[in-house]
Amino acid sequence: MSGTISRTQRFRGVLLGGAVGDALGAAVEFMHRSEILAWFGPGGIRDFAPVDGRAGAVTDDTQLTAFCAEALLRAHAAGVAREDTATHAVERSRSYLRWLLTQQGDPHALLDAPDSWLMSQPDLFHRRGPGQTCLSSLNAMRALGTSAANASKGCGGVMRVAPIGLFHSHWHAESESFDAWVFAAGAEDAALTHGHPSGHLPAGYLVLLTALVVAGVPLEIALERSRRQLVARPGHEETANAIDRALTLAETDPGNPMALATLGYGWVGEEALAIALYCAIGCERTGDDLEEGIILAVNHDGDSDSTGAITGSLLGALRGEHAIPARWLDAIELREIVTTLADDLATVLDWEPDCAALRRYGSR
Repeated sequence: MSGTISRTQRFRGVLLGGAVGDALGAAVEFMHRSEILAWFGPGGIRDFAPVDGRAGAVTDDTQLTAFCAEALLRAHAAGVAREDTATHAVERSRSYLRWLLTQQGDPHALLDAPDSWLMSQPDLFHRRGPGQTCLSSLNAMRALGTSAANASKGCGGVMRVAPIGLFHSHWHAESESFDAWVFAAGAEDAALTHGHPSGHLPAGYLVLLTALVVAGVPLEIALERSRRQLVARPGHEETANAIDRALTLAETDPGNPMALATLGYGWVGEEALAIALYCAIGCERTGDDLEEGIILAVNHDGDSDSTGAITGSLLGALRGEHAIPARWLDAIELREIVTTLADDLATVLDWEPDCAALRRYGSR
């Protein structure tokens, strides 16, 4: 790791940063920017507002991210090799199907639910605006056993995959093979539910960028390596163009809500990633606090919880947990669960026989 930010701090920064961005944006997800400013003042929303009766409530973005993390940890606890991509994909599919059970509203269905640590956490059993593509894809997967048979490029794939980058960062190497492997892991995960290239290629880019930043690779190099993998894949043009526009604006006009608005609304994968890159990289360019980057990312027309979550995870990777305002951390829903997942991902190579993490994820 480079600098003074520890591995654990970066891992916590990614998952907790994503959660606070998600929660901040959740209250304004379907509002126009003009409405947000009229309701919350000229600075827009800057602190959690109640969602589902609770300030700091997270949405399906954080829920699915948690189930993604648990799948990685369960596979590792079972001794599945990192190279066994097929088994890892099956484990993540099963984990997302467990999340689907938490959204069905039928307590009787849970009587036969597969055992997992997250399924024992009652705070995860809230329906917080789950995306219809994720729901329909997972219902089809449960019925037919197949991945997405759609052309959706919604952002429901890219917003959940940061844990895959964290997990693979342990094996970082300066090689094309590492980059290709990690990019593919993220893209293949998103493709479980989102069939359009612009629905899953942004996830590959984000996973690789996260892995590289957390492994201590300088940001400019990490961006270049991630782009090189993106443009090597069919159907990359829409995502690459969105990323290029975002990075150019982050260099020439950072921190400007009007510039951000030219990148779209964030409902689809390439736009959500572009908005997050503009906010996070612009924040790095100006030296603004993490707080300002996330606030920018949610005060816009569009999918504010997803753009907030992705921005928060990127800035958390760059700055670590200590950069997240204490008032947000103190109020965020699922903080203990998210922190446990981050710590277990950070220490996964150091697990001892019969350690707490193995007991947590060992039952299958």
